[in-house]
Amino acid sequence: MLSRVHVVVSGRVQGVAFRYSVERWAVELELTGWVRNLYDGRVEVVAEGKKDDLDELVTRLRKGPRLAVVEAIDVVWEEPTGEFRDFRLTFRGD
Repeated sequence: MLSRVHVVVSGRVQGVAFRYSVERWAVELELTGWVRNLYDGRVEVVAEGKKDDLDELVTRLRKGPRLAVVEAIDVVWEEPTGEFRDFRLTFRGD
């Protein structure tokens, strides 16, 4: 069954390869969706896939890649839409 998670990560999460790590993890976990930097310094992730795989992604987001310092993570579970074909690194958002 398809699930969807919307996550915003705060801390030192830009300029430390955070988005690239998220993209790699999502592809490894066979998730679809996107990751982007926000203008305020946070990183936003929307992903769809199996619930267990999304839980694993959230666990990895809480830690972040080696150079990141995750201070807070906001996780919202949403209804899946099936709108994505793959997982993409996108450009900045609001």
